[in-house]
Amino acid sequence: MIKFFVLTFALISTSYFLLFPIVKDTVKMTEEKTVEIKKVKGSYRIYRNGEPYYIKGAGGYTYYERLKQYGGNSVRLWSTSGAKEYLDKAYELGLTVTLGLDMGLERHGFNYNDKKAVREQFEKLKKEILIFKDHPALLMWGVGNEVDQFANNYNVWNAVNDIAKFIHEVDPNHPTTTMLAGVPQKHIQEIIKRCPDIDVLSINAFKWIAPVKNDITNAGWTGPYLIGEWGASGYWETDTVPWGAFIEETSTEKAQVCEERYEKAILANTDRCLGSYVFYWGYKQARTHTLLSLFLESGEEIGVLDVLQKEWTGKIPGNSAPLIVPIGIDDKLTHLGVYLSPGSGHKAYTDAKDPDNDPLTYKWEIFNESKEKKEGGDREQKPGAIEGLIEKGNEKQLSFKAPDKKGAYRLFVYVFDGNNNVATANAPFYVK
Repeated sequence: MIKFFVLTFALISTSYFLLFPIVKDTVKMTEEKTVEIKKVKGSYRIYRNGEPYYIKGAGGYTYYERLKQYGGNSVRLWSTSGAKEYLDKAYELGLTVTLGLDMGLERHGFNYNDKKAVREQFEKLKKEILIFKDHPALLMWGVGNEVDQFANNYNVWNAVNDIAKFIHEVDPNHPTTTMLAGVPQKHIQEIIKRCPDIDVLSINAFKWIAPVKNDITNAGWTGPYLIGEWGASGYWETDTVPWGAFIEETSTEKAQVCEERYEKAILANTDRCLGSYVFYWGYKQARTHTLLSLFLESGEEIGVLDVLQKEWTGKIPGNSAPLIVPIGIDDKLTHLGVYLSPGSGHKAYTDAKDPDNDPLTYKWEIFNESKEKKEGGDREQKPGAIEGLIEKGNEKQLSFKAPDKKGAYRLFVYVFDGNNNVATANAPFYVK
C-alpha cells in the first residue's frame, strides 16, 4: 500500500541543531520541501516540491560535483556514518540523498532471534533517524542493505518493518525502502507479509538486471521499485578461467553493457521504476580495483561515465574516454586460461583508439590475484603491484617476465587520453 508523504520542512528539529549546529549556517533550514509517492494514470512517481522527480543517482562518497555536472541528481549512502558531511555537500549542489540505515547481517553473525540485540539495534537506529530526518537533502530512507544475502531467518523483516514504522511515525516526509541482493523471491514474499511500512522495494542488480521487473512481480510485489545498485557485470556472474578467476569486462565493454542496461532495464520501466543508483561512484576494490569502480584511484574516469552523461542529459560528452580491446598474451586466448612457466619471458598486447584523436599513453601492471573473498560489498584489501616484471610497459605492446612463484596473477593495462579519461583492461594468468 502506497503512503503519501505531504509534509513541509518548516523547522529543523531541535536535536539536529544541538548535534550539528554548523548546519544552521550552511543550509537554509526554513526552505520548504515535500516528498511523496503517487500513482498517476497507472504509473508510480516520486514528487518533490510538487514536481515529478526521477532518480538519476549514484552510490558513493566522492566526486559529487562531477555527478551534478553530468546530470545526476541524487546520492545513495549505505549508512549514517559521516552522513552530515555528505548530506550538506549534496544540499549545496542541489542533490538529494537516499540515506542508509546500517542493520546487522546474519552472514556477519547477527541473530534476529536475539530480542535484546534487535532491540538495541532499534534504539540505535531511532537516534540516527531523529538526527537526520529533517535534513533538506534527504529524499528517502534505505532500511538495511542486502540483509537478505545468505540469510535464512525471516525475522529480519520484522525488524526492518519496526524501523520503517518508526520512520513513518516521526518522519512522514520521506518514504522507506530496503535494498535486496538481486531478486530473492522468498524474501520478497516475506517482505510483503511482514513489512507493510516499506513503501518502495530496491533491487541491487548488475548483469541480471533485465528481468527485475518481471521477477519481483512474479514474487508478488506490484508496487514501485528502485534499482539500488547497478553497473558492469560482477565477479559473481561472469565466465571464469580453469583455476576459477573471473574474466572482467574491459571498460569499453562496460560502457556498452551499461548503456543497454540503463535503456532496457531502467528507462523502459518507468511505470514502476522510480530511478536508479549506479555503482560505484568512486573507487572500490572488489576482487580487482577496476571491476566496479567508475574512477581510478587517481581520479580518471572510464567510459561508463560518458554513457551516464548522455543518458542523464541527452548530450554527448565534450571529450570521451578511449576505446580498448581485450588483452592478449603471446598467441594464447586469455579467456580460455593462460599458463606460464616461472620466470619465462612473454609478450602482451592490446589496442586502443580515442574518439577525439587525443594522444594516448599506456601503463601496465601485474598483481597477484586477490585472495580476498568478501561478499556483499565488504571492504577488501587491494594487493600491491609486483615490481621488476615489466620490461617495456608504456606502449600498446608489452614485454614482461612471469613471476617466479607459482600461483594466480592478473595483468592490467590503463590507457590515458590526457583529459582525465582512461580505458582499462586486465587478463588473468597462472604460473605453474
